[in-house]
Amino acid sequence: MKVSILIPVYNEQNVLAQVLERVLAAPLEDGCEREIIVVDDGSTDGTAEVVAAFAGLPEVRTLRSTVNRGKGSAIRLGIEYATGDFILIQDGDLEYDPRDYRRLLAPLLERRAVAVYGSRFLGGACGMKFANWVANKVLTLTANVLYQAHITDEATAYKAFRADVLRSLPLECRRFEFCSEVTAKVRRLGYPIVETPVSYNARGVVDGKKIRWHDGFNALWTLVKYRFTPVRRQEAVWRRAAGA
Repeated sequence: MKVSILIPVYNEQNVLAQVLERVLAAPLEDGCEREIIVVDDGSTDGTAEVVAAFAGLPEVRTLRSTVNRGKGSAIRLGIEYATGDFILIQDGDLEYDPRDYRRLLAPLLERRAVAVYGSRFLGGACGMKFANWVANKVLTLTANVLYQAHITDEATAYKAFRADVLRSLPLECRRFEFCSEVTAKVRRLGYPIVETPVSYNARGVVDGKKIRWHDGFNALWTLVKYRFTPVRRQEAVWRRAAGA
């Protein structure tokens, strides 16, 4: 079985090398191979040089946008090129620990789930600011009320999917509303979401965190919008080759 690990990045030159080293070293179940797809979303710092240093490794594939389109757009691009049986989303910072991959992938490998969320609130959300805690709780409550999601952490960045299921979702996201849109459409199409605890070490704006308060309102609106918008499975878009 192959796991495609999608890493959307924007201006992460200070930490990306460490992230990639952790991803490469993260243990997987026996019989699993990894494919790491780094999507540089128009970085203007030295991120491209960091990506280039890893591009020669057989597990690493790279894509680059000439302009910054947003995390959602970068993830959508990565999905098109992923060749794995499963797709796992990995942020390009140090908030999440790749050593949790086994926890995320186990329900998929055991065919107990098609969508798995790594819950920070089941595993311990270290250093999360109160405002962010409130925003996460509001988004989770909204997802549970509107979609009967039965989850504890809607906005977690650690999400893993069976690849064919993720490709069947008609995603339109551009920025951080990816989480809300994928949650809404997974549930609207009738798929359950399974959670597993993951570790989390929050960072702030001064450390490079990109999300802002208005992204929270956009995420909330996205949850509301797709509750009342028709959602239909789409034909998979899959490009087999990725280049540096």
